[in-house]
Amino acid sequence: MKRKTITHAARLLCVLALAMSMTTAAFAADPPEPAQPSPCYPTAVTRSEDGGEIRKMYDLGPEDDPAGIPRSDFEQEGYHYTLTDLLKQELPANESRQHTETVSVPSQSKDMGAVLALLPQTKEFVTEDGLAGTLALKLDTVKVEVTGYGSSTKSVTATRTYPGLADQDTQYIPKSISDNGHSLTLQTVNWQTEGDGHFTAVASYSGSATSSYVKGYTVTADYAGTVSRINLNKIRYVAIFEGTALEPAPTEEPGDTTDPSLTDPADPTAPVDPTDPTDTPTGEKNSVLPVVAVVVVVLLGGGVFYFIKRRR
Repeated sequence: MKRKTITHAARLLCVLALAMSMTTAAFAADPPEPAQPSPCYPTAVTRSEDGGEIRKMYDLGPEDDPAGIPRSDFEQEGYHYTLTDLLKQELPANESRQHTETVSVPSQSKDMGAVLALLPQTKEFVTEDGLAGTLALKLDTVKVEVTGYGSSTKSVTATRTYPGLADQDTQYIPKSISDNGHSLTLQTVNWQTEGDGHFTAVASYSGSATSSYVKGYTVTADYAGTVSRINLNKIRYVAIFEGTALEPAPTEEPGDTTDPSLTDPADPTAPVDPTDPTDTPTGEKNSVLPVVAVVVVVLLGGGVFYFIKRRR
């Protein structure tokens, strides 16, 4: 009889230990994290001229989850943007519209024949949002503008003859002359004797002339036509972000430093005291559970042992 009682008590002790270990494991297990949707990427992004609005377009298929569209605030080019609306648009099976594209090409000549040789009659274009088509040149939009000017300098010379001079004295010879708008200075004088005893002076002058020239030209022209695309069960989402201009960061004055000891404890941005008992990590709480389970099992085992001893 005593042996059966001991056997039953041992079995009871094993069952209790197994139950407590399973309970501890259940409490210690962390709940599974929810599955995150796959991120979505925009097919086109537009920004208003004043920077006050940004629109991001997402063309998603039936299998794509719009929850993956980013909705968080962001900063760009001096603005803070916040999502204000998310529009849903059903795209038609065949989407088309008129489109005009402006092209610019360099040219070494302004001659229209040479210019038109640089511009094909038709061009293939793909828009930023994925529509494609063949556009035709609009001849009335062709413009030629000077890209820039350069300058060049060359040497200019001239000769002057001064006959009937009484003697070979350069005081009678001009020291500078003007030739075709260029200022020239005297360089050399050659003297020739005339039959009546007078002299002829042959003076050589030189100088420089600067002229400007066109470095090149820029040709602009418009191409216009229809662009289109086929949408295969696509749904367009347009995320609209409103921008607010950022204020320049204030300059910190010397000595304007906040004392960490004066930080308001109620401030959620204040640093956390590692000794604060209220901030015990969840992992440490979970680690206490196995210890409690062991203590309970030991107490139960001691009670059973006391019961067996009294029966004896």
